[in-house]
Amino acid sequence: MEFKLPDIGEGVSEGEILKWMVKEGDSIKEDQPLVEVMTDKVNVQIPSPRTGVVTKISVREGEVAKVGQTIVVITEPGSAPRPAQAQPAEQPAPQPAPLPAQPAAEVASQPGTVLATPSTRKLARDLGVDIASVRGTGPQGRVTDDDVRLQAKGPSAQAMAPPAPAPRTAGPNEEEVPLHGIRRTVAEHMVKSQRTAASVTHVDEADMTELVLLREAFKGSAEKRGVKLTFLPFVIKALIPALKEFPYLNASLDDQRGSIFLKKYYNIGVATDTEQGLVVPVIKDADRKDIFEIAGEIERLADKARRSALSLDEVRGSTFTITNVGAIGGLFATPIINSPEVAILGLHKIAKRPVVRDGKIEVRDTTYLSLTFDHRVLDGAYAARFTSRLIENMQDTKKLLAEIL
Repeated sequence: MEFKLPDIGEGVSEGEILKWMVKEGDSIKEDQPLVEVMTDKVNVQIPSPRTGVVTKISVREGEVAKVGQTIVVITEPGSAPRPAQAQPAEQPAPQPAPLPAQPAAEVASQPGTVLATPSTRKLARDLGVDIASVRGTGPQGRVTDDDVRLQAKGPSAQAMAPPAPAPRTAGPNEEEVPLHGIRRTVAEHMVKSQRTAASVTHVDEADMTELVLLREAFKGSAEKRGVKLTFLPFVIKALIPALKEFPYLNASLDDQRGSIFLKKYYNIGVATDTEQGLVVPVIKDADRKDIFEIAGEIERLADKARRSALSLDEVRGSTFTITNVGAIGGLFATPIINSPEVAILGLHKIAKRPVVRDGKIEVRDTTYLSLTFDHRVLDGAYAARFTSRLIENMQDTKKLLAEIL
């Protein structure tokens, strides 16, 4: 039987083959792990639909398969692959006429062999470009957004474009590491965000002294609940009222419709560092959860992210994202917006620094906040006011305490 890539989840049109658990010629039982597929930064392990022998693997590791495309052929016990129908002996099979030679780029773009992300395919449809006719310049011949745009401009633009560099191999004292899996998905997502958004980063400083004391006071209570209490849950609780007051931060921009969608729900993405790459699990309805519930969600989702065990629902639907590198160090950075959102908040190291208060120099626990926002949707003054309100909320420990008690 031909086993086709199943519909893994709503909106998923293709997946990258990460790892085959079998090889051609292996015997396999029903429900035995067959293949691991990645889509939307989520790894999904697909079991064998039946018992049999793996006779052909049609899509190799690192390649992308569409939903409904045959990825493997499994022969059931007691059966054999159906032989090609033979012609009667007295009527030799007619020899087909030789096909005219095709250019390499044309052959590479036959149906079923085009490598492209769903967003690139959508761009091709929007621009009226047949993606099968586009010469891909990405890894393994993958068609990129730039390839589609160049094709849409016509032959004159293509003639002026510089030739694609010849593929190279690793030289002496070099190691070639394939760009695939989460690393490739992150790369494509970040490039798309930088290309489409008019990104600007606003930096401000927050006095965390009182918040440091508040967290310390309730660490024991959190441990009794079985959760680790970091600063992030407090920041999220301070963030929600700021987003409600400044709704254009909790929004998305649809270029095709020319519309801004203001979200009335608050799903906070938390960028998580894993061995495979950056993953953004989502805390759904953060405004309805208390600080301890948010702390538990952060811990649970981070653990699943590092085990590549997140579901599609757990990485979708974020309205605003936070990236926290405070535990690693550094002064501040300029985070990249998690498209299609319009802003991302970077949290950084909390350190003791000299601060002037009432004309005197004091040593306080402070941190820097980096807010990268899409200038197409909001202006710098709006972003600055939002950041100021967020800092006020973070420093208002009485209100944060009320969230705990």
